[in-house]
Amino acid sequence: MKRRVFAALLAGAMALSLAACGGGGSDSSSGGGDSASGGDGHTLTLYAWDPNFNIPAMEAAGADYKENVDPDFNLEVIEQSASEDVETAITTAASAGDYSTLPDIVLFQDHYIQQYVSDYPDVWVPLDDVDVDWDNFAAEKLNFSTIDGVHYGMPVDGGTVICAYRVDLLEQAGHTIDELTGCTWDEFEQIALDVKEATGKYMMCMNSDGNDLVYMMLQAEGVSQFKDGKPYITDNETLVQIVDTIVKFVNEGICLLPNSWEDYTNTAIQGDQVAGVMNGNWIIPTIEAVPENSGKWEITSMPTFSGEEGYASNGGSSLYITANCQNVDLAKDFLAYTFGGSTVTYDNALKNGGVVTTYAPAGESKVYQEGVEYFNDQPIYADIAEMTTKVPIVEQSPYHYSARNYVGSAIINIINGADTASALKDAEDQLNFEMGN
Repeated sequence: MKRRVFAALLAGAMALSLAACGGGGSDSSSGGGDSASGGDGHTLTLYAWDPNFNIPAMEAAGADYKENVDPDFNLEVIEQSASEDVETAITTAASAGDYSTLPDIVLFQDHYIQQYVSDYPDVWVPLDDVDVDWDNFAAEKLNFSTIDGVHYGMPVDGGTVICAYRVDLLEQAGHTIDELTGCTWDEFEQIALDVKEATGKYMMCMNSDGNDLVYMMLQAEGVSQFKDGKPYITDNETLVQIVDTIVKFVNEGICLLPNSWEDYTNTAIQGDQVAGVMNGNWIIPTIEAVPENSGKWEITSMPTFSGEEGYASNGGSSLYITANCQNVDLAKDFLAYTFGGSTVTYDNALKNGGVVTTYAPAGESKVYQEGVEYFNDQPIYADIAEMTTKVPIVEQSPYHYSARNYVGSAIINIINGADTASALKDAEDQLNFEMGN
């Protein structure tokens, strides 16, 4: 999910690899050249890719609809090995002009959907006529799936950012998590230095080969790395300030930038090198994988330069009906009933897969309000649901991950002695070249 090179998915490149791509699925249940659609009045097929996260959420929705709406209903979840497989399947089908290989519904990453609707408009079925109160969803989330005023996607999970801290280590350094709630980055820095001196732990960490810190810190300030569809880097004073801050924190020994995603999750977080983690809430299972740290973590909002509580989102996906769907009415009813508002679906998606909704009323359910033992009995999911409603909308781009990678590389170069302005200019030039500007 985190490692992308968007250019590799452009239609021209994909046309050269159609023979190798095939149908893009890891499940052959649709059979040879037959349609991947469910094809009858009670069955829907759906692509998803994470057996520990979004697939249990899909299964929870299917079970809810079967039990409470249609006892003959069957949701056939066809597991893909990664989210890239769904994108490849869409590109392959659209390039070939043959949608029959697609399922009825696909789970699709938020950061890419606008480009795919633009490039392949005939693939997608609009959802404007479904019986859903869109005002109940976070505006920032809908900003991805609403294109030219038309709703195309049903939100599933949000990537609302959490700042998780080891409260026991904060206590050793003479601090509390309350001091980190609504603090400035300067105040964060002093607390982090105290924690490092007292415990030897880092207060921030992020893999250097996919550094999401810049994007999250920018969004918390209400700023994007794009402006009017073009890169906004060298003239972006907030971005430059954020890069300077990250470099300073690394040099002070309070921010750790492991070399890879595995080093970030397995060594830094689960290897107890850090006292703080800032990322989308999907990072929670990674934190919870260390049983001996149960009860030692709590979460709060992000620091900002002004000291106001900061909110951002990193990641997330939504469900989309494809042009191959043989029963659009059933698909719309299924989406509207389940992820359009069923607390049964959302409760079980949370319990079974750790999927946190962007549907505000779900945060009021008993399951969301329960304290989580690992996080010192804090009702973190209710807190996350509330935080989700406060994430500001910033300009998005299908080149999001490219921008992230170029700026991340610039940060490493700056840490190694490069001039900040020159390194960021190189990043902006590379991004402009990729975008054809």
